[in-house]
Amino acid sequence: MTSLDRIAYTARASATGGRAGRARTDDGLLEVDLAPPTEMGGPGGATNPEQLFAAGYAACFQGALGAVGRKRRIDTSGSLVTAEVSIGPVGEAFGLAVVLTVEIPGVDEATCVELADAAHAVCPYSNATRGNIDVEVRAVATA
Repeated sequence: MTSLDRIAYTARASATGGRAGRARTDDGLLEVDLAPPTEMGGPGGATNPEQLFAAGYAACFQGALGAVGRKRRIDTSGSLVTAEVSIGPVGEAFGLAVVLTVEIPGVDEATCVELADAAHAVCPYSNATRGNIDVEVRAVATA
């Protein structure tokens, strides 16, 4: 387990009702109804935990991509990171798998792969999931 050298920020969110309830951050800026997706036998029509995880991972990864791009003096401001979070059975339990697709306009394929790999090495979400779930990073050159 990795210990933090210092805490820079702590996010707080609470949920009631599980997958068929509500979630809210302590500052009230995020407040969502939750419902299992129809693919899992639920009613759909509301956000689910996998969507929240996908949005958080995509945003965090893009932040990491920007940081490594700045170090290499490569503009990644027009990049797009898409996170696909899948859930499914693993024996008697359930598990997650993630596919991250990274698109960086104006760079060649080798540079795109290099930046995506470097972002994956420093992204907090990638570090939290590494060795725990399958995460595939796909780099798509749009040069």
